Amino acid sequence: MEPIVLRRIKKESFLKILMSSFFRKREGIEHRPQFPKLKPGQICLTWVGHASFLLQTPRHNILIDPNWANWMLIIRRLKKAGIALDALPSIDLVLVTHAHFDHLNKKTLRTIAKKQPIVVPRGVKSLVQGLGFEKIVEMHWWEKIEIEGTEITFTPAKHWGARMLADFHRGYGGYCIKFDGRTVYHCGDTAYFEKFPEIGQRLKPEVVLMPIGAYDPPSGRDVHINPEKAVQAFQELGGKIMVPMHFGTYRMSYEPLHEPAYRLIMAAKKRGILSSVRFLNEGIPTLF
Repeated sequence: MEPIVLRRIKKESFLKILMSSFFRKREGIEHRPQFPKLKPGQICLTWVGHASFLLQTPRHNILIDPNWANWMLIIRRLKKAGIALDALPSIDLVLVTHAHFDHLNKKTLRTIAKKQPIVVPRGVKSLVQGLGFEKIVEMHWWEKIEIEGTEITFTPAKHWGARMLADFHRGYGGYCIKFDGRTVYHCGDTAYFEKFPEIGQRLKPEVVLMPIGAYDPPSGRDVHINPEKAVQAFQELGGKIMVPMHFGTYRMSYEPLHEPAYRLIMAAKKRGILSSVRFLNEGIPTLF
């Protein structure tokens, strides 16, 4: 069968997937959690869903890729955000990995903006200006900044940063966040690539927030890591704990919603690191 015919069949199939999600009941619970009082050396992670996390230290409340949107254009959210927006603690800092609609949601950012700083990749400042943030910091790969005792390094990734068709000047990447001897690495969106060992050697991440879904997109592009390569990347990073993300919230790819987690468990078991994998429930604060 000709490739163009195959692409047409897959496109029609994915349209059916999107249409079926319109009528599917949204799952999950929107929690109003009691956030723990942290002792020195402790950190707390709460998964909001998709790539959104609340990272808490004894001094900071940091939101990464905050997205409470129920719709992304024609893609419907299939699992509720784990935390009610008005149940968030006071946010000290916001980090955005790139400009794609599932990571940079302007409505969410406008709601949480309370004159705090926001950190974005190069070329993304124009998208968050006027939303209510006091300071906008743009970063390049391997650039390092310190904000109120927290060291933040912007890391490479294999992805792309354009929000529309022609704005390929916008950057993309991940963040390694260090505070009081603890290190959390949010990989952002990425396919597997050769930089993971270098990131591990340079930054020595402890807790790795690793994407595992959207690896079979309609475009066929290699821009999201699959579960097996996620395990390989985690081992190359030298991480201690892997927290899976970027699955189960939006149907953005051909694979079923349940498949990434299942494949990750099988791959981690095969590699002997299953005990290092920590699946989080959306909206439940977890101490590390």
